[in-house]
Amino acid sequence: MLGSQLVSLRKSEGKTQKEISEILGVTRPTYTAYETGKSNPDYDMLEKIADYFHVSTDYLLGRSSIRSNQHSNFIAFPNDPLLQKWYSELPYADEADVQRLQKIWEIIRRK
Repeated sequence: MLGSQLVSLRKSEGKTQKEISEILGVTRPTYTAYETGKSNPDYDMLEKIADYFHVSTDYLLGRSSIRSNQHSNFIAFPNDPLLQKWYSELPYADEADVQRLQKIWEIIRRK
């Protein structure tokens, strides 16, 4: 599964094996072995690959069909009491307050 994910991600970026190997700091034969399944990256390299492609390690390993590594951030959301309070109160806010919040969020996102 890892090998096919790597091939798919690399091709979607329009990169060659040589380019990806240079980005990751490994030889082309080492990276090729990851794609063909002849070798598996260690944990640190797996994280480096996931970070480069902006995917989760679970996605790389075929344990999740969710491509984004932001999934883990969303899962953490219910464990934050402050965010829970904010989210539970938001539906009861005045429309004007919601619009102000949206404008503030747009300003924050532009940074």
